[in-house]
Amino acid sequence: MSTGTDPGTAAPAGAPAPSATTVSAGEGDRPGGSAAAGAGGRSVLRAVGPAAAFVVLAALGWQVMAVLVDSVLVPGVGDIAGELVGIVVDGDLVTQLGITVLRVALGFALAFVVAVAVGIAMGRNAVARRFCEPAVLLGLTIPGLVWALLCVIWFGVGLANPVIAVALASAPALVLTIYQGVRSVDPDLLEMAHVYRFSRRTRLRRLWLPALAPSLFAGARLGLSLGWKVIVLVEVFGMSSGVGYQLNNAFAGQNVAAVLAWTLLFAVVMAVLEYGVLQGLERRAGRWRRAVTV
Repeated sequence: MSTGTDPGTAAPAGAPAPSATTVSAGEGDRPGGSAAAGAGGRSVLRAVGPAAAFVVLAALGWQVMAVLVDSVLVPGVGDIAGELVGIVVDGDLVTQLGITVLRVALGFALAFVVAVAVGIAMGRNAVARRFCEPAVLLGLTIPGLVWALLCVIWFGVGLANPVIAVALASAPALVLTIYQGVRSVDPDLLEMAHVYRFSRRTRLRRLWLPALAPSLFAGARLGLSLGWKVIVLVEVFGMSSGVGYQLNNAFAGQNVAAVLAWTLLFAVVMAVLEYGVLQGLERRAGRWRRAVTV
């Protein structure tokens, strides 16, 4: 006689039958969800942690220096934070920073459009390169202070003054970066586009823009940094509004904490542009590139 249980035999009365719900619940208790959440947290920590650590160490180092020097010329972190709160509460932050950002954006947009056209022309045509090269080299050697002074003299206190000053300061570096990017495009891709008779629009969209994306973003970072420096000079010398004007007022009143507070706000705007705008666009534009894993 066999003592085993026949698979086809029903379970004895009163014995709990296995349920799909119980099995599913057991499978759902696996730590896969928590592991994914932990991996996401570690990814965010790796992305934000180093920058946050730098900010904390810089603040601590500045505070130590302020305590050791013990001078009104080196205000402590608390004094600078107080000025920051005052700027935000008074409403000057949105108004003055908005005016400066608008001027930089218009000047950079003008420089970017011109630089893309000139840089591609220089990279594709030897005559255009020889014609534009002296202007690019001259623009790279002229300090931003000179552009600021000349634009104040030429254009007065109107909107054209800061816009043209930012464009003149940013364009040469943008042109050079884009020109070098054009020269580095794979010749086989250009030959393929010629063989298949791609239209100019298709070449621009499918070949030039993807290939030039790293150069465009590198040039954008460099151009924006130059534009920020020049706009402050323009607003100090010839404007009655903007962050540069506020810096000049703080300097005239010997308010070092206010000078540092407006400078920090400038740095925050640049960080937002870098981490919130440029890096996101760069990742989106470079999705087709193979990631390096070694």
